[in-house]
Amino acid sequence: MLIVAYQSMLQIALLIIGGLVFIAVLTSLADNLIQIEAKKSGIDTVNTNMSIWPSFGSLFKPATPNFTTASNFHKLRKGHDIKLEGQPEGSVDSNMVSRYSVRPQNFRGNAPIPKMLVEVGSEVKAGEPLFFDKQSPDIKYVAPVSGEVIEIRRGAKRSIVDVVILADKDQKHHLSDTPNLSDISREDLIKYLQSSGAWSMLVQRPFGLVADPSITPRDIFVSAFDTGPLAPDPSLALTGRSGDLQEGINVLSKLTDGQVYLSGNKAISTHLSGVDNADIHYFDGPHPAGNVGIQIHHIKPIKGADVVWTMSIDDVLTLGNLVTTGKYEPRRIVSIGGKVKQPKYVETLQGANVGELLSNQLEEDNIRIIAGDILSGKAVTNDDFLNANDDQITVIKEGNYNEPFGWLLPIKPRPSVSNTFPNFLFPDLTFDVDSNTHGEERAFVVTGQYEKMLPMDIYPQHLMKAIMTGNIERMEGLGINELLEEDIALAEFSCTSKQPLQSILRDGLDMLREQL
Repeated sequence: MLIVAYQSMLQIALLIIGGLVFIAVLTSLADNLIQIEAKKSGIDTVNTNMSIWPSFGSLFKPATPNFTTASNFHKLRKGHDIKLEGQPEGSVDSNMVSRYSVRPQNFRGNAPIPKMLVEVGSEVKAGEPLFFDKQSPDIKYVAPVSGEVIEIRRGAKRSIVDVVILADKDQKHHLSDTPNLSDISREDLIKYLQSSGAWSMLVQRPFGLVADPSITPRDIFVSAFDTGPLAPDPSLALTGRSGDLQEGINVLSKLTDGQVYLSGNKAISTHLSGVDNADIHYFDGPHPAGNVGIQIHHIKPIKGADVVWTMSIDDVLTLGNLVTTGKYEPRRIVSIGGKVKQPKYVETLQGANVGELLSNQLEEDNIRIIAGDILSGKAVTNDDFLNANDDQITVIKEGNYNEPFGWLLPIKPRPSVSNTFPNFLFPDLTFDVDSNTHGEERAFVVTGQYEKMLPMDIYPQHLMKAIMTGNIERMEGLGINELLEEDIALAEFSCTSKQPLQSILRDGLDMLREQL
């Protein structure tokens, strides 16, 4: 009898377990179908929980800071901060270097040989047109300073690389009329921005092109801070320029039927709190939380045929100053950090000469100079110039040496996202790095590393493989329209396979653009 009772209890237990498993499977299937239908309907599943069950994050959501609301605060956990030695601190030095450049290659979507309006020996004023693209002749590209055009550098197939200007000691400006924003039409405002040189500061996503004036963007996004390695303190650029910021936002609000989104962090909340005509969001988390592409994904993702525009915070300030004073004056607070004698901040103008900014700063010869940060910047020489949106120069040692058994002999601390080195035990440790990649390109294996580095609801490794195989439909389905090179740069840093993810992504974007 006892055996029969045990058998009955076992049967009942199995039936209960089977019923629970059936309910769990049915619930999971229903949940997946809801998610699929929500995405098909264009519902923002990043910021809206469409699951049957509450998300784990919603149960343990961080407290909302007192300077914003829960709906406008985004706490990101994915990503990684690379902390390097040589972070500038303190006040800003002024450095009016003697040579500046405007680089046609900075403006993606234009032909490599623009129509030149000046020649060597021409005298120009700040804000005076230098060239235009033959396909878009109304959009003028202007001089950041007044002076003499002393060189027009050419590259492959006679493409124009640099238009170099020797700056005047006393700057002269090509003054534009100041528009009345309260009654100017969108069409007249566009014409004004095109002729004054300000239009080139607008970047269109997807693809990262100069904005198409024939398109009305869904929304415009501005990131007011940067989380990259050795990035400048954003409060330095914003201090004392609240008027320029507001006027720049007012201009952007006239260019879209949607919303202007302005993103910041706790450090600059006081600078952004009083801004009108913008929906202000705050982000907290490791790099790449400061990337505008990441912010777009968490605020209002790009879906289907959506087109959005972006602008850097420096350019918003330049735009605000332009419509207030009529002067085109693209100021930059440049962070000079890394392997230099005295890390510091320098105020200069767009396109400044790298060698002059680094005067008496280099400690040794075997170094690499990077215009930008170490993740997405470009290697340059002393005779090169900053790119249009560069606001930092990073100097590191050249890693031109072999390292046998590198990971087996973890003698020297180095930044890493893995636990091979015990860096995670010392979160505030800074590193003296070099350019050695500690390995060569190898088999492209699935590791799950990219997903930990990219706080977006996409599968970056599958996307990269779709690009490499030329599968355009799969590329679009996996979210290529939401990405630019800077967004995938941290994943490239963490890549065990040493794949050039940024160049792969650009190949995919160019491939997709050719199909339009």
